[in-house]
Amino acid sequence: MEQKKRNRIILIGPVSSGKTTLSQRITDREIIPNKTQALSLIDDFIFDTPGEYLEMVHYRGAITVTSADADIVIFVQNPIEDDSAFPPAYASLFCKPVFGVITKSDVANKTQIKRAKKQLEMAGAQKVFVVSSITGEGIDDFVKAIDDKWEGSVKQCLAR
Repeated sequence: MEQKKRNRIILIGPVSSGKTTLSQRITDREIIPNKTQALSLIDDFIFDTPGEYLEMVHYRGAITVTSADADIVIFVQNPIEDDSAFPPAYASLFCKPVFGVITKSDVANKTQIKRAKKQLEMAGAQKVFVVSSITGEGIDDFVKAIDDKWEGSVKQCLAR
């Protein structure tokens, strides 16, 4: 039986934001803490980027180039951190749908989640999901959203 082609996503976020753990949850792998050292492609649909690519401005070109092969850009934010590594309107760099994911909802409080949502919206995320890769909270809604078609966002971008 032919396997459905999934939308390719690129996970972008600072070190320890939960990108790799999120990818492990989405692909039903065992959750093993791991520091991503280099860009990796998981199951031919998830680009997992090292946090340094966002945190160190001179590496951001690698994000831009890699995002060309993705269908959806995902900004990953750890709500426990007070600051955001995403510049305001950062999503405008990508001519494709940009979602925000707040990870670690199982250990964050409501105030932290609210602040993280505002930070992702300021960065330009069109939709924001609150998830826990450990408990599975919010994962089904997020996976459904990335598997849906999002051509409308691209058409809007090209019309600018």
